Amino acid sequence: MSNKVYGFDGFQDLSKMLEDCINKVENIVDILEVGAKEFVNDALKLPKPMSNIRKAGYTHLVNSFSYRKKNNEIEAGWGKYYGPMVENGTVKMNARPHLYPLWEKNKEKYYKTMITKLGLSA
Repeated sequence: MSNKVYGFDGFQDLSKMLEDCINKVENIVDILEVGAKEFVNDALKLPKPMSNIRKAGYTHLVNSFSYRKKNNEIEAGWGKYYGPMVENGTVKMNARPHLYPLWEKNKEKYYKTMITKLGLSA
């Protein structure tokens, strides 16, 4: 009878695998940045609804999507203060979501990208 269970040859193999996972996850912000970068790249490809603003220097809301590292976190979102108002709506305006539908449509792709970066993909 073999001592191999679930591909591990005892606790030493399991311990080694867990140590490798812990070492890869220590810098998790870099892993999250990979997912955020892919999400923002997809967001920048969204179609741009027509805007009535034509003045020089104006940046369309869709062109303002970005991410940033802040302490030990990654924040992805709009570069304009009114982005959440457009996404969620206000008392006087219906919601016109951009980011939530994009996330729901592609979240598995972003998860797989981060898992691959961790080296845990099968």
